[in-house]
Amino acid sequence: MRKSIVYASSLLLAAACLASADAAHAAVSVSVSVTDDAGRAVTLNHPARRIVSLAPHTTEMLFAAGAGTQVVGVTEFSDFPPEAKRIASVGNGVTLDLERILALKPDLVVGWNNGNAAAQLAKLEALGITVYKSEPYDFAAIAASLEKLARLSGTDAIGQAAADHFRQRLKGLRDNYQQRRNVRVFYQIWRTPLMTLNGTHMVSSALRICGGENVFSGLKQIAPTVSIEAVIKADPEAIIASGGEQDDVLAGWKRFPGMTAVKRANLILIDGELLNRSGPRILDGTEALCKRLDAVRVKR
Repeated sequence: MRKSIVYASSLLLAAACLASADAAHAAVSVSVSVTDDAGRAVTLNHPARRIVSLAPHTTEMLFAAGAGTQVVGVTEFSDFPPEAKRIASVGNGVTLDLERILALKPDLVVGWNNGNAAAQLAKLEALGITVYKSEPYDFAAIAASLEKLARLSGTDAIGQAAADHFRQRLKGLRDNYQQRRNVRVFYQIWRTPLMTLNGTHMVSSALRICGGENVFSGLKQIAPTVSIEAVIKADPEAIIASGGEQDDVLAGWKRFPGMTAVKRANLILIDGELLNRSGPRILDGTEALCKRLDAVRVKR
């Protein structure tokens, strides 16, 4: 009788273990779905275990959303956080190594909707790989992206906490700076040819948070070429450039001492990796920008 009881107990225990395993497998296998920045539904049969990131800003967002350990491939210049530098490269973001991407066997590719070649992303999708297209155009979209990527990665709690922190910090910057006296700004992203950003770019959103105004916000192209004469005519109070884009990026403006920005020594360098990437660290760049515009106001 005792043996029968022990045997029955063993069967019950085994059944319980199998049921637990089945439940765990079912939990892992629950499908997840979000809408990407191109307005497309992105669905996975289970949270992504192997992710390839095709832009520096998406790499930063994946790590911030708690999915860093699932990232198996990145593109060049994905240098933050430092752990990203140790992940296999799959190209430079414009020209992708499709064979290497396939060899990594990703169940999710996070692509840059505006930066990665559309034909290459389409080819990956044709091969059966799920692609999430990222192109956040405003700060709200960055916070939402953290939540969506966490959802796809099975790291919802971490992504939610990161998104909440981003929103709280953003509110603090707006409350502190947005109502300050307006500063007209020319934002230079390249010297030769001379290029800027229009009002739809995230940098213009950062300027607005800081109480700044992009003098070329009304142009149609997101990264238009402009003439030196047009900048002189606009006569911005400050000229801002991304540090590192070219040597002595602002030196040429000193030839025009009549310009307000030159006359008041408001030629400003900002870390482009912080401000130009549409990732969580953009608030670091925005805070630095706000402080520099405050210094411009003091010189009036």
